[in-house]
Amino acid sequence: MTSVDLKELIEPVIKSFLDTDLYKITMQAAIHANFANSFVKYKFNNRSINEKKFNKESIFWLQKQFQLLGELRFSTEEIEYLKTTITYLPKDYLKFLATEFKLNPSKEIDFKYSITEHNEELFDLDISIEGKWEVTILYEIYILALVSEAYFKFVDVDWDYNGQKEQSYKKSIELFENGIVFSEFGTRRRRDFKTHDLIIQGIVMARNSNSEYKNLLLGTSNVLLAKTYDLKPIGTVAHEWFMGIASLKNDYANSNKIAMEYWISTFGPANAGLALTDTFGTDIFLKNFQKPLSDYYIGVRQDSGDPKVYTDKISNHYLNHLKYEPFSKSICYSDSLNVKKCLDLKNYCHSKQLKCNFGIGTFFTNDFMKKSSNYSIKSEPLNIVIKIMSIDDKNCIKISDNIGKNMGDTETLLKVKKELGYIDRDWSGISEEHRWK
Repeated sequence: MTSVDLKELIEPVIKSFLDTDLYKITMQAAIHANFANSFVKYKFNNRSINEKKFNKESIFWLQKQFQLLGELRFSTEEIEYLKTTITYLPKDYLKFLATEFKLNPSKEIDFKYSITEHNEELFDLDISIEGKWEVTILYEIYILALVSEAYFKFVDVDWDYNGQKEQSYKKSIELFENGIVFSEFGTRRRRDFKTHDLIIQGIVMARNSNSEYKNLLLGTSNVLLAKTYDLKPIGTVAHEWFMGIASLKNDYANSNKIAMEYWISTFGPANAGLALTDTFGTDIFLKNFQKPLSDYYIGVRQDSGDPKVYTDKISNHYLNHLKYEPFSKSICYSDSLNVKKCLDLKNYCHSKQLKCNFGIGTFFTNDFMKKSSNYSIKSEPLNIVIKIMSIDDKNCIKISDNIGKNMGDTETLLKVKKELGYIDRDWSGISEEHRWK
């Protein structure tokens, strides 16, 4: 063991089901309403695998943390918070959370590890999740946050919390001073919960420094921290929703439309939010994104590929094809952002007559320097994901606007790409193995 004592090892990091991103709550509600009996499988993927390995201490700690998830329950106070804050959640769903919902990690998580090729003291992680979709959907954020925390707690310990709150404050001030509208999106790859809490404190401190900044901060995706700091929980939907429905319906050409219609029937047109466009490539999505569906969504979210090429496509679709008025629709950029990228994309998006906002994650919650370098060399985050692999024994795939983010069964990928006329694109602007270096 390390200097961390046994008592700390078994202290749960995830102390509330609300310590997750809002879109997991809303997707769980939509699944409960529409696909309550579907069975799914998920798989963990370490995209930074060539460098980021795990030791025995981190694995032992993760095993304990995963099991502790089974002890969580939604409290009456938490249910009331969801009811009064996210008012469009169905009553049946809230009743399900209050009376039935729990995780069973010993049956739903399959956690294995294997010795790496060149070092018998380091291991690769093999994590799979199986179970009912309406239950196991919540595992993703908890497991990703725990894996990141384990790595930086036991493997890469060449860092500290020095200046994290102040750094968050300075970043936020620079964003606010330049009129950037943003929300914090950093739960899944945060360094640890303490860091996340410090980051939110810095953001709130910056917002409160000037009354003009109040409307520039949209909120945070983390529901627990939104509750703690009286912020708005932000988020709508993720790729998983489209991936699952496409497989269930076996209609990839129309899967985006079908998924959006299910969403709107569950929550109502006024709560459609942002449309995620790149599950099967944005070009395919736009074929389905016609009126009246496009009327309900306030805008779209960009999550892969070249953001300026994407902006051109969206501007053309909204203004020229669908004939919307300039600046009546928006883009939310959410792919590996920093202040410089936000400023550049804001100017570019406005030049294309669209509004914009930004979902900023890892740049806030996992931006550290190595202590041993006198804080001059980057302590690089992990690039880790968990994706749905199958639903009711049907393969699930993702073919985004960047080939590096494609995921799923190879045969199914090739089949669907051919069916859709999809063309792979590799955007050199981001390396998946060193996304935040």
